Amino acid sequence: MNMKRYIYIIVLSVLGCAAVSCDKFLDVMPDNRTELNTQEKLQAFLTSAYPETDYLLLTEFSSDNVDDYGSDNPNHDRFIDQVVYWEETTEKDNEGTENLWGNTYIAIAAANQAIEAIENLGGPRAADMEAEMAEALLCRAYAHFTLLNVFCQSYNPKYSDTDLGVTYMLQPEQGLNPKYERNSVAECYEYIDQDLQAALPMVSDKYYSVPKYHFNTKAAYAFAAQFYLFYQKWDLALKYANACLGTQAEGKLRDWSVMAGMTQDYSVIVNHFIDATISSNLLLMTGYSKMGLCFGPYSRYSRFSHGRYLADNEDGLALPALLGSSDQRSFYYMPMKIYSAANLDKTIFWRIPYLFEYTDPVAGIGYYRTVYPAFTTDMTLLQRVEAEIMLGRYDDAAADINIWLNNISKVTFALTPDDIVSLMNKVDYSVWDKATVKKHLNPNFEIGAEGETKEAMLQFCLLLKRVEGIGFGQRWFDVNRYGIEIERREIDAAGLPCRLIDKLTVRDPRRALQVPVKVIDAGYTANPR
Repeated sequence: MNMKRYIYIIVLSVLGCAAVSCDKFLDVMPDNRTELNTQEKLQAFLTSAYPETDYLLLTEFSSDNVDDYGSDNPNHDRFIDQVVYWEETTEKDNEGTENLWGNTYIAIAAANQAIEAIENLGGPRAADMEAEMAEALLCRAYAHFTLLNVFCQSYNPKYSDTDLGVTYMLQPEQGLNPKYERNSVAECYEYIDQDLQAALPMVSDKYYSVPKYHFNTKAAYAFAAQFYLFYQKWDLALKYANACLGTQAEGKLRDWSVMAGMTQDYSVIVNHFIDATISSNLLLMTGYSKMGLCFGPYSRYSRFSHGRYLADNEDGLALPALLGSSDQRSFYYMPMKIYSAANLDKTIFWRIPYLFEYTDPVAGIGYYRTVYPAFTTDMTLLQRVEAEIMLGRYDDAAADINIWLNNISKVTFALTPDDIVSLMNKVDYSVWDKATVKKHLNPNFEIGAEGETKEAMLQFCLLLKRVEGIGFGQRWFDVNRYGIEIERREIDAAGLPCRLIDKLTVRDPRRALQVPVKVIDAGYTANPR
């Protein structure tokens, strides 16, 4: 690829759901903007620095968290077929690559406009807006981080200097159809690092009326922990996870026992799951998303499903069995829900709400919506576990693992590193028709030989992260970071694997989802295939 090639970035013009049409947008110069000259205006404007399109569907259905239940199942369409088989998504969809790309760059543009406005104020007025500057920098960093982990290869010191990243936007667009270069993955990570280090000393919760819908202090630290984990800076990942969780993580996790005592109704449980008053929810985001249907008690897209075979052998139901519980109901406070009917084999946790925004209530039309926690204390705890393992702090990692297990489970655990290694070494490595909780890991960083302490504990950590994140798209990131191969298989009428259809190999180019067709057509360098 010619990294010096200049390209046109299409931002608003690729969006079917933009507030103005492409023609109208191109008739107006970017300098015709809201004048952000007061704190109140800036604070209100920063709500537009959060993307309205999420990555959940794209990355969850790209990952190994779904199986193919056969083309005879009518609950699919061309769009989801392309996503599951890592093809270029040419079909229109609110959750397609085109909308994700465009909406994320719109959020970046808003963040950059806020940053520029604060810098232009200068003096004491700018100094009084450190919290607003921190939020804008965090939004810019997070949006680029999302694009990187969807459209690019994972960070890898051996390849990232030449792997195609995205265009890191450091200022508002100046003029119509500006020309840009595509940065490398390494350059993008350096820019995110700079934005985070500038933002974190200034981050504050002082002006948020509902902090959980903004980059509040704990959410900022959780993002930093995740970023530095992906950046392979284990000491910094641990530092920021500690800053987020403190020394007493137990009281900051999701209270599954409370949820178990609630009315066991899907809408009741999922609405509680995203409650902004819950301490475990650090940053809540909204999106135009069908994921509440896909990972709820519905048949939408059920040709590709997180079904019973997956749950029994690879994650949610396999975990209790691994730890000696014969029945998940005696293990989990909130057991997985099992749905079995014609063209429906789904085993899920109730976590993702299905919401509908009516644009015309009489006609019954509108948009699928959802609210999801982009960062939680529970996942941050498991990211701390991963950092501790990478630093050789195995006793600390085991202690944190026990905190997570004792929070989600009715059973009391006091596992040692030796216990965890022994558990994992009794498990065979997974193959497509004999699935297990353990897959071969092929990261670009050192994890020791298979079966040794570091590798075995990472296997267990990745299992817990997979269970914690079912339905939220984050498994895809770990699959890519650890070079885990995905064997896309078909499940037969008996619920068993019957055919291997495709395989995603280590460093497979398809791990970087293809950038939108319209952006490529405008001259942007496509991902290699």
